Amino acid sequence: MFQSERSVLIVVDVQNGFTPGGNLAVAHADQIIPCINQLAQHFANVVITQDWHPQNHISFAENHAGKQAFETLELAYGTQVLWPSHCVQGTHDAELHPDLNIPTAQLIIRKGFHSQIDSYSAFKEADHKTTTGLAAYLKERGIDTVYITGIATDFCVAWTAIDASQLGFNTYVIADATKGIDLNGSLQQAWQEMLAHGVKRLISKDILPA
Repeated sequence: MFQSERSVLIVVDVQNGFTPGGNLAVAHADQIIPCINQLAQHFANVVITQDWHPQNHISFAENHAGKQAFETLELAYGTQVLWPSHCVQGTHDAELHPDLNIPTAQLIIRKGFHSQIDSYSAFKEADHKTTTGLAAYLKERGIDTVYITGIATDFCVAWTAIDASQLGFNTYVIADATKGIDLNGSLQQAWQEMLAHGVKRLISKDILPA
């Protein structure tokens, strides 16, 4: 096992909804799955996240009259991007991608299930107050270092990484095991924000044995 008992691989939202054919597909996102599967073999601890929205979720454009997907709306907790309906609880769109093969994962954290608040980060919802319980779980297990992979680099991965760093974890994002949406330059901006918050950028060959 390459990585110690004190580190965890977090696999963010590798679901049908965010891969080709999904309701909020990220181009070529399925291409990172073999890399994630390979990385997971070298971690003693693996956590998977799953976007898990009710049909009436506040982030869905169809739930706001006259609004289109990718427009924004001001909500009590800040600016919300409106998305096509995606990863609705119990649907094929919400299922983990069939190519994801990580039988060793110990925890699946579902997020975005509160209808009135969105949730990008694996640690906190979009109000930056409501927690998922993941930080407490990791700290209880003595884990102090997180490596993050998954979809999408500029939203759920970035928010997860920034929260992890702010919560005191040593935080790494494995760049070639993530895929971004890149909405109006959001990918470059996300990397700038992550690095500014002390997140470190790696690629998979920095971790995988030669």
